[in-house]
Amino acid sequence: MTLRLVVFDVDGTLVDSQSAIIGAMRAAFAACDLPAPMDSDTLSIVGLSLDIAIARLRPDLPAPIIARLVAAYKDSFSTNRQLSTMPLYPGALDVVTQLHEQEATLLGIATGKSRRGLDHLMTLHDMQRFFVTTQVADNHPSKPHPSMLHATLRETGADGGIMIGDTTYDMDMARAAGFTAIGVSWGYHRAEHLHAAGAHVVIDAFDALPGALARLWEVPA
Repeated sequence: MTLRLVVFDVDGTLVDSQSAIIGAMRAAFAACDLPAPMDSDTLSIVGLSLDIAIARLRPDLPAPIIARLVAAYKDSFSTNRQLSTMPLYPGALDVVTQLHEQEATLLGIATGKSRRGLDHLMTLHDMQRFFVTTQVADNHPSKPHPSMLHATLRETGADGGIMIGDTTYDMDMARAAGFTAIGVSWGYHRAEHLHAAGAHVVIDAFDALPGALARLWEVPA
């Protein structure tokens, strides 16, 4: 039996964490007595590992200040997490459940979140049972480095896979790992940028995902 591996990004793909991320970033900069970045700039770096993301927002800051901002962000995010501010996108749970029930399909996660952050989110939404491999920023270089996707292959025994994400970092990572890339238009990067970064297809709603996967696998939906 050929294994079909489907790997999801989290923020902007499975979960709408926009308000929580913006709030934590504002709080982090306030804690360090610095002006917060524009919200649009904060959303543009979602998906990167936190230290890389903050350094990209403020490349003028020395490493010790970036480290303080990272710690302040983590503190704010962990103390202010609320399920109401990090809902699943419409249709996400139904589609993940449907894919999980397919005998030959294995599901994974590749996220810039920490292990603590991912575990909290999976517990909130009761989704741990769906994913056989979960890769986080604690153990890998930041996206778009392919390390996370390479780890999903090692852990599942699959020969290749499909990466689903909302940012060009996800598309670049998929291409670097030899994965097929599906972009989602409801996240933090625009659809045309996902296409330009190598997305094989971009979908506009979760219920379009099973059909897109079936076409890529060339099997009945």
